[in-house]
Amino acid sequence: MTEEKKVLRRKSLAKWLKESILRLGPTFIKTGQQFSTRVDILPQEYVDQLSELQDQVPPFPSETAVSIIEEELGTPLDGIFDRFDYEPIAAASLGQVHRARLKGQEVVIKVQRPDLKELFDIDLKNLRVIAEYLQKVDPKSDGAKRDWVAIYDECASVLYQEIDYMKEAANAEKFAENFTNMEYVKVPKIYWEYTTPQVLTMEYVPGVKINRIKQLDQLGVDRKRLGRYAVESYLEQILSHGFFHADPHPGNIAVDDVNGGRLIFYDFGMMGSISSNIREGLLESFYGIYDKDPDRVVQAMIQMGVLVPTGDMTAVRRTAQFFLNSFEERLAAQRKEREMATAELGFKKQLTKEERLEKKKQRLAAIGEDLLAIAADQPFRFPATFTFVVRAFSVLDGIGKGLDPRFDITEIAKPYALELLRFREAGLEVIVKDIKKRWERQSSAFYNLFRQADRVEKLAQTIQRLEQGDLKLRVRTLESERAFQRVAAVQKAIGNAVAAGSLVNLATILYFNSVRVPAMAAYLLCAFFGAQVLFSFLKVKKLDQQERLITGTA
Repeated sequence: MTEEKKVLRRKSLAKWLKESILRLGPTFIKTGQQFSTRVDILPQEYVDQLSELQDQVPPFPSETAVSIIEEELGTPLDGIFDRFDYEPIAAASLGQVHRARLKGQEVVIKVQRPDLKELFDIDLKNLRVIAEYLQKVDPKSDGAKRDWVAIYDECASVLYQEIDYMKEAANAEKFAENFTNMEYVKVPKIYWEYTTPQVLTMEYVPGVKINRIKQLDQLGVDRKRLGRYAVESYLEQILSHGFFHADPHPGNIAVDDVNGGRLIFYDFGMMGSISSNIREGLLESFYGIYDKDPDRVVQAMIQMGVLVPTGDMTAVRRTAQFFLNSFEERLAAQRKEREMATAELGFKKQLTKEERLEKKKQRLAAIGEDLLAIAADQPFRFPATFTFVVRAFSVLDGIGKGLDPRFDITEIAKPYALELLRFREAGLEVIVKDIKKRWERQSSAFYNLFRQADRVEKLAQTIQRLEQGDLKLRVRTLESERAFQRVAAVQKAIGNAVAAGSLVNLATILYFNSVRVPAMAAYLLCAFFGAQVLFSFLKVKKLDQQERLITGTA
């Protein structure tokens, strides 16, 4: 099968999967949305289709919504609200939203679908069975199997948090506090007295969806500035707050004309938190890339939990060095192009804006391909936090380009990167660490100076033994050997299973045709090959146990 046919087949299957998920209902829709961020797990065709999953679920009856509100708040509807609109203004997989008036204030009431938690309990129990099955049959055999059960646990935790409206209200309030001093961000006020785990009452803040270009122009806001605001707000969330909106699609970000254009954030059910060790790891990896230090990058990745430490990290360090070199070469090529364009002074036909944009996309795509290839070949695992961040910036990049064709997310992020570097260069703690590290290197070098004579003599003796044939040099890759052993055991098990199955069919045919002696011989051979299958799987299990002991994950 050609590569084109494989891609078309994956696209067809991905589309079928998306449509099936929509039919299965709320739990599977939200799970599909979760997996649309996992570019480290699914092929791109599946990610693209799952990214299109919208909450295409019809609203439930308004009478049901009213009964839920009255039961949760413990008071008849007329005794709470001055006005209640029975027609919902929005419906989603987890609930629907109604407008109302509360003590003279316009509010919206988010009502959860009935029996949603019970449905989650049943569906997620079934999904766990699937995750456990995938954990056992995962075809990856390079010692870096995907932890499907851990992925399931992450998704289930996020989903259960989404159906707790008290948690969402707390998230909204925390998000608002983080942006108290930023006039270009608005978060609806929460009415805690009228909020329960299944009913959320908040301020009504209308706005235009951030991707409705014509309506934004009619509103008279600066679209270029809005794109900058969107990215800057996310950089603040990730680098300063460590608490960010994990689902920033255009339906969750609106704009009004206050202060010349203000971002309104909705739906705080899915939030991401960046722990202190991950934030420190991000800074360390950034500094490692800046210093072109692969060891520092690798240690930062281990600290963040992105990289699983194995027995032999040589291949990983070599990969990190390759990526740093590749990244530097591409940046150098970009600088050279700019210098040549400046030096030519019009003697050569200048590239159009579209051509320059296409070249830049090609460079970024090449870097992205390197990253994906590295992730596929090495024991990397990306926590949900990372995929949420990557997805968020991917969505924001699309929103920004829709608002302004010349939008460049890297240009907006550049001042933040420079600020990090200035902080690093000026920070006393960093200076002390750097001096300590340099002192350790110098003292080690001073100590080794007196051992050089012995080392040179030993090296000469070793070379002499190699020349005389007294010593053989064997080069091996431990990770590859373990992987090959596992692959060989699995292939042997499959071969024996095929042979056993064929012999069962043959023996059955012979037996029913009264050819008893050959049939019994075939059954005996089948039993032999069946035993071989069992032994092969025991060997695979033993190899996996050894791998866990070596990598320290037992």
